[in-house]
Amino acid sequence: MPSLTGFTAALTLITLSELGDKTFFIAMILATRHPRRWVFAGVTAALVVMSILSVFIGRAVTALPHRYVQALTVALFIGFGLKLLYDASRMGPTLGLEEEQAEALKTVEATENHHQAGWSMQAVLVEAFSLTFVAEWGDRTQLATIALAAVNHPLGVVAGAIIGHGVCAAIAVACGKLVAGHISERLLTILGGLLFILFGLVAASAMG
Repeated sequence: MPSLTGFTAALTLITLSELGDKTFFIAMILATRHPRRWVFAGVTAALVVMSILSVFIGRAVTALPHRYVQALTVALFIGFGLKLLYDASRMGPTLGLEEEQAEALKTVEATENHHQAGWSMQAVLVEAFSLTFVAEWGDRTQLATIALAAVNHPLGVVAGAIIGHGVCAAIAVACGKLVAGHISERLLTILGGLLFILFGLVAASAMG
């Protein structure tokens, strides 16, 4: 059951949070410039490494007293959830993910403007991997994965996180532009906020 709980939480939270995120748009933009299979491989490899690393960090945190770990997890989830709901309350009703997309484009352009030679498979893999890894470091989904791994079975969390990231990467590479045009940033932010609060309440109930 702990594995299933961690798997379900990681899968739903990451899939929802990553749609329309900066890493989503990085993969989408790269897929319009380079072979999609190379981009998908590089992006997915970065997200797999990040997921495994985050779970290791989460398990290392368990060296602290269990009650403190649980309290920190509750505070992190509820804090993130309230922040997302506050952000959503300030958004308009339009779809709009222009800011995230513009930031991702700027990141890609900054890298590709310094690359003068032809793009080999290795160069695309390295670019996709490095841009995705850096963009994901310190992101709320990484912190959420760390928190989930601290209070759930690590195998369930890492499996859910990898599948969630893989699904989002596949969508971004295959049909990112089409999907992005129908994503409501406000709705995703509200759903993400509610999910974070829900997992925070679940963690709080487990404290007894």
